[in-house]
Amino acid sequence: MVTIILLVLFLAMMVGIGFWGMRKTSTLNDFFLGGRTIGPWMSAFAYGTTYFSAVIFIGFAGKLGWGFGLNVLWISVGNAVFGSLLAWLVLGRRTRRMTQNLDVMTMPEFLHERFAGKYIKMITAAIIFLFLIPYSASVFKGLAYLFEANFNISYDFALLIMIFITGVYLILGGYFAITLTDLIQGIIMLFGASLMVFILVHNGGGIINVLNTITANYPRHVPLEKQPSLLLLCALVFMTSFGTWGLPQMVQKFYAIRDEGVINKAALVTFIFAMVIACAAYFTGAMAHVFYTAPIMVNGKPAFDRIIPTLLTSQLPPVLMAMILLLVLSASMSTLSSLVLVSASAIAIDLYKGHIRPNISKEHSLFMMRFLSGIFIAVSYLIARYDFAIIITLMSLSWGAVAGSFMAPYIYGLYWKRTTKVGVKAGMATGLFLSIYLFFKLGPDRSPIAASVAMLVPFIVIPVVSLFTKPPDKKLLEKAFQGVAR
Repeated sequence: MVTIILLVLFLAMMVGIGFWGMRKTSTLNDFFLGGRTIGPWMSAFAYGTTYFSAVIFIGFAGKLGWGFGLNVLWISVGNAVFGSLLAWLVLGRRTRRMTQNLDVMTMPEFLHERFAGKYIKMITAAIIFLFLIPYSASVFKGLAYLFEANFNISYDFALLIMIFITGVYLILGGYFAITLTDLIQGIIMLFGASLMVFILVHNGGGIINVLNTITANYPRHVPLEKQPSLLLLCALVFMTSFGTWGLPQMVQKFYAIRDEGVINKAALVTFIFAMVIACAAYFTGAMAHVFYTAPIMVNGKPAFDRIIPTLLTSQLPPVLMAMILLLVLSASMSTLSSLVLVSASAIAIDLYKGHIRPNISKEHSLFMMRFLSGIFIAVSYLIARYDFAIIITLMSLSWGAVAGSFMAPYIYGLYWKRTTKVGVKAGMATGLFLSIYLFFKLGPDRSPIAASVAMLVPFIVIPVVSLFTKPPDKKLLEKAFQGVAR
């Protein structure tokens, strides 16, 4: 009963924020970037809550915590240092200034204007819309599993609840609503994650006993010949940490900041947030070795997605379980809203406004963003509904395809003036091809390796091709790098 009351209050607050945000949203820039007026705390929490969703708490924590034991904590360190702190420090300032110089709002617009490529915007928008759907569906799946375990409601009904609430507050309020809810959700996540670990450690006999038990049980539960390789661990650290540098829903946070003075503060807050949340999630996954002797089996196969929901339900009292439910709900709704916003913009801004109707009115363009946000939510629901793969597989494919396509072009665009549009197209094609080919060639269990290779190879392809193709226009470079290059 307590869980239901807290859940209803939380969801009602999200809807209320949506209506509040609607009053502040009158232009496409307001809807997508909050008018570029977002301060350090909201920017940091927007980045952090978009980074961590039900995917990490349900899919990643369960499977990787069981498979790697305490070594899984290296992923937490990578996420906090490389995926959060360095991302802000290396990318934030140049992204904010260059996107203003070029007057762009999205990743496709940035790549189009920076490299003057005729079809770059269209190709980039298509990649975003197609490959962020699996990521969004994976978030829906993780959240629905938790609802199913705690409320004894059907998976389908849980998905419908998520669709309705996310749709209402995002479609109405846009980025203003997202950043305010992210701040609230981030506070809930910090408190809930810390409390979750404290209770589980207490139930496990204290921190020393928990660490000793994990260390002793891990080789018994996962024999040496079945333990994942060091290469796979490194690939996971790289994919989940540096992959954020090429994801449009993460980069968007740099576009929306009020000014460059926000960056250092936001970097520190994001680092602390990421360290707490990532360590809590992965350490909880490793603690499965304290409470279980084998992974949960469904139809004769390990169901890693169900380890954490079952563990929490069995170990936490109802009131605390309600808090954890809000934690995962908060993480998931923030990620979902950012994914939906970026994916809808790929069609509304980059394709429709950019190619079909360049002179569209601000009222019509705002309507298109809201309409397409609803369409994207519906499509994500359909994919999640038919449950075609486990969460980590979905996420690995989408991260590899999107980050593999955009990470190298984006970073070279910020830092290397000699980068050419032909080099960028070659790099995007290489990353996209490798992410898909290697995903199926190596198999789902090694998909992080496929994603990492797809992200790295374009860093070689782009400079090689660029050096043998026509240099970019000097006027374009002067405009893009005004006040940026030192």
